[in-house]
Amino acid sequence: MKLHARFLAMEEGKDPKTRNSEKIFLLHVLQFFLMFLFVGLACSLASKYTIRYFGGHNVAPVEKSTFLPCFEEPNKLERWVKPPSNLMHSMNDTELVWRASLVPQIKDYPFERTPKIAFMFLTRGPLPMAPLWERFFKGYEGLYSIYVHSLPSYVADFPPSSAFYGRQIPSQEVEWGMISVCDAERRLLANALLDFANERFVLISEACIPLHNYSTIYDYLMNSEHSFINVLDDPGPGGRGRYNRNMAPLIDLKQWRKGSQWFEVNRRLAVDIVKDTLFYPKFSEHYFCKSACFVDEHYIPTMLSIQSPQLLANRSITWVDWSRGGAHPATFGQSDITKELLMRIIHGESCTYNDQETNNCSLFARKFAPDALDPLLELAYEVFSF
Repeated sequence: MKLHARFLAMEEGKDPKTRNSEKIFLLHVLQFFLMFLFVGLACSLASKYTIRYFGGHNVAPVEKSTFLPCFEEPNKLERWVKPPSNLMHSMNDTELVWRASLVPQIKDYPFERTPKIAFMFLTRGPLPMAPLWERFFKGYEGLYSIYVHSLPSYVADFPPSSAFYGRQIPSQEVEWGMISVCDAERRLLANALLDFANERFVLISEACIPLHNYSTIYDYLMNSEHSFINVLDDPGPGGRGRYNRNMAPLIDLKQWRKGSQWFEVNRRLAVDIVKDTLFYPKFSEHYFCKSACFVDEHYIPTMLSIQSPQLLANRSITWVDWSRGGAHPATFGQSDITKELLMRIIHGESCTYNDQETNNCSLFARKFAPDALDPLLELAYEVFSF
């Protein structure tokens, strides 16, 4: 009690001036704190305003990251649709056909596209008719693509100015009449499909020539409602006689077809041939191809006549002469080349084009020997218009 009384006495005995000084000090501290809070809030709002309207790079310099990703993401459409500049890629056949079978599901193209014809040359080596083809292609750059499948050992020596320069694709050995011919055809199609601009695909041999100028052939193919594959139901030994019963039940005898190796297809059918994993294994098994089987005359005609018969013209656009008989068509040399022969080839047949009768049936012809080149060049402008 004494202690408490003493404490009260001390409190009551304080100087009023001392009390007022303490109150003023506390008030100043509170004012300083509120001012600091206000200034901080104002700076924060000003910083947000600056970033929003002027960009964060104006607020404070930020050092650019030096991190490099392991790969560059293909974020530009051009990287997907631009054709490869070098045809000699390192893909094997399995990788190639997989890549070529990637097909957009939207019909319309989101970029400017000029349709081209892909000319696919299946050769052993040299192209003796190359000078004639050079004249044919001249002036139509951007409307065609060239792909050459030759023996792996062959090295072409075309100059940089040639349309054939750098147009060889990775190839493998091809044996006449065997499944390796079909392999080469699929390889050519797959390489040509890598260019999204290629719309029509023509298989050409080294002994083949064009019968019209480029604009005529371009319009003929681009306006066609059908693809040109010769499809025959041949009851003889060279047709149904080559059928093997082990093809059933996938392919029965009534579905077995024969046709010319030298075909022309649109892009849809080219993809169907390349992506085929149903019919091709049957044809590629050795016991389905005995001597004189000629798989290349049956694989594509049979498969497409089963899958897409409504898209086929059931005729070839490459003229040949089988009148002499034998396993090979007639070959025309220097002494055979006349204006009359060429005009007969061009206008000597009748057929249908888009369901209309016409005598303009063949766009190409074979077989022509190397020594036929000079007379063909002499007559090219008068007869072929190039």
